Amino acid sequence: MSIFSSQRNHQDPVLTAHFPGLRVVELAAAAVALFLVFAACFPTILAPFDPLAINPADAFQGPSAEHWFGTDESGRDIFSRVVHGARPSLLIGAAATAIGLGLAVILGTAAGLGGRWLDFGIGRLLEVLFALPGLLLALVFIAIAGPGITTSVVAVGLSTAPGYARIIRGQIAQVRSSAMVEAAVVLGRSPARVLRRHILPNALAPVFVLGTLGLGQAVVWASSLSFLGLGAPPPAAEWGAMLAAGRTYLGTAWWMTFFPGLAIVLAAASSTVLGRALQRRVALR
Repeated sequence: MSIFSSQRNHQDPVLTAHFPGLRVVELAAAAVALFLVFAACFPTILAPFDPLAINPADAFQGPSAEHWFGTDESGRDIFSRVVHGARPSLLIGAAATAIGLGLAVILGTAAGLGGRWLDFGIGRLLEVLFALPGLLLALVFIAIAGPGITTSVVAVGLSTAPGYARIIRGQIAQVRSSAMVEAAVVLGRSPARVLRRHILPNALAPVFVLGTLGLGQAVVWASSLSFLGLGAPPPAAEWGAMLAAGRTYLGTAWWMTFFPGLAIVLAAASSTVLGRALQRRVALR
């Protein structure tokens, strides 16, 4: 059964009755996502200070009217750094998700539409890769290719591709055996037309949902790699790197890790909520 199957319209009123705040949560997630995207596109509008400007006299100041999120060990404004950190964090997550989905579509389509031996070979490969922790695959790739932002993007993309490919492969197999496709074949439609008009449009519907759900995961993984020193180098305003810089002062300057961590949580949570909402709507079509 696919991730989009079987749940029908009559169940939504029940969910709404038991969880009246569900729509509010979706709207809140959309508002958070829009704010983060706006911050990524126009950070100078929101940030009152230069994120890289050093002012030792203001070091380790707690949250205040002047510095909403406090300052770090170099006197840099944490709020400005969190706002400017939205761009690299979200771009890294989006690029990694695009790479993962692109590879997944190629592998999943080849497995679902290819011959039995091709499907068997790709299926076993995906099972082996899927059995390994994704972050471990990313670390192995970085150990071979070397650290850096570009390497982190590719590593996260490669590590998420097996899971996406398995879903797409299953979707294609399900659509191929559906009554709609069988009827098109009986009516004499050419294989190319059946593929173009019936199989791919329906089988690749999960791509948009997977992209929304996977964006939050990619942001978390990319931030984890930066936290380990394998992504954005200091003093870059990137959420994972800011977490790594603030862990030394966790006992005396909690705000240095709290606010970048909160940004990561909000990005991941909003992506997940919106992805689940989109998944329900696609399933009801």
